[in-house]
Amino acid sequence: MTPENQIEQFKKLKHDITRFMLIYKFALDEMETKIEILKQEFQSLHDYSPIEHTKSRIKSPESIMNKMLRKNGELSLDSVKNCIKDIAGLRITCSFISDIYHVSEMLQKQDDLTVLEVKDYIKNPKPNGYQSLHLLIQVPVFMSDRQELVCVEVQIRTIAMDFWASLEHKIFYKYNKSVPESMTRELKNAADAAHALDLQMERLHRDIKEIKDDDEDDLSSFEEELRRIVVHNKQFTLPANFIKLLDDK
Repeated sequence: MTPENQIEQFKKLKHDITRFMLIYKFALDEMETKIEILKQEFQSLHDYSPIEHTKSRIKSPESIMNKMLRKNGELSLDSVKNCIKDIAGLRITCSFISDIYHVSEMLQKQDDLTVLEVKDYIKNPKPNGYQSLHLLIQVPVFMSDRQELVCVEVQIRTIAMDFWASLEHKIFYKYNKSVPESMTRELKNAADAAHALDLQMERLHRDIKEIKDDDEDDLSSFEEELRRIVVHNKQFTLPANFIKLLDDK
């Protein structure tokens, strides 16, 4: 093969790999836009959002290659796409366990998304105490010349679950996955404590909501507040006549 042919071949390979990685980036963009819409909708209409924050990541080409080697898979882009389903990852952090299932339900109802797999590590925690809800979601990405169906792994956790998982990852990374048994027990105990905290905070949240709902039964004391709406970080006051016109329809 001539040097010119080698250069052309390398250029094509670089183009294909870049395009391959971009479709996962675009799939994450699509998912993050959907999450942001849900977050703003709930914050505006319900004065509360079940979504605290999100974090996304894409596996590096080196990480993808190493995983394919561990799987003894063929090193081709088609094989990578078929074998590795977590190249694109999105983590959604919620305040409460009930929020996790609410967010999951909203995502699964979106017509353009296809849920390929659900793994519930909250109802069935891993032996080490890990808890989270995992969804494998197929996202349509529209490129200039084709539509790509791209897998995104979505992990939905509470703040407590996320804190525990982050700590567990750091410990195993530091000890190179050779963690003393005593520390493993402590981690499991910490996972149990985090779950107990989640349940307690859920109860408090439910009790506070009931108190707030009782207070809002007196509409006269909230008349001014009810006439105010916030859209795109701007506050508007609804004219009384406008509300009456809509109510008469």
